[in-house]
Amino acid sequence: MDLVEVLPQRLYMFRFPIGQAYLWCDGTPDSTDGGPGGGAELTLIDAGDVHAAGAVEDGIRRLGLDPALLSRIVLTHGHRDHYGAAQELADRFGARIMAHRLDAPVIRGEREVADPVLLDWELPLWAHALTVPDAPPTRVDRELEDGDELPFGGGARVVHCPGHTPGSIGVHLPRHGVLFTGDSVAEAGQVMLGVFNTDRTEAEASLRRLASLAPDIACFGHGAPLTTDAAAGLRAAAQR
Repeated sequence: MDLVEVLPQRLYMFRFPIGQAYLWCDGTPDSTDGGPGGGAELTLIDAGDVHAAGAVEDGIRRLGLDPALLSRIVLTHGHRDHYGAAQELADRFGARIMAHRLDAPVIRGEREVADPVLLDWELPLWAHALTVPDAPPTRVDRELEDGDELPFGGGARVVHCPGHTPGSIGVHLPRHGVLFTGDSVAEAGQVMLGVFNTDRTEAEASLRRLASLAPDIACFGHGAPLTTDAAAGLRAAAQR
């Protein structure tokens, strides 16, 4: 796993062979202005595949942080490369798992994941994605809805962005200008609509909605985060 600093003392990316997760670091519970340290509170955005828990724990420790400070794991959607390690991490450190109401049954193992409608050029990518091991049924402690506010990053907002999956979400931190897009948006040399969508029309509308938030930093489920001209990159992708 690669560990990448995205925003100094605030935001880090854990990059796995397929996909990635992000760690957001707040200060003490009564202050959103402090950086990581003794009283930090940690939030994980996605969790990697079923084998990623040890790497995530090690990555947190490499930052000089205590994994026991992990308060919540916010899942952007119900694909196995994003929630596979969530249950193990939550059990180890007492974190709460959160996901949108429409993808929660998939994450809990109560419903099959919806099949994507694949374009021809996506077929080899899909075959590679299927090498990710199956995720175990995973509890969801809080089912999210569009507009919900989460207690990190000075007030994180849930943005429902269906199309990749019915319950895909973005997570917007307006105070810090940061947007986590999940797989609704990707980066592969340029910002683009994410692949493997269950409803391409909905996915395109979701991309436009995320672009309208005009973040300073955009963090994708796949590809390098955009830390300069993020708003322009998202707008350009939405117009293509």
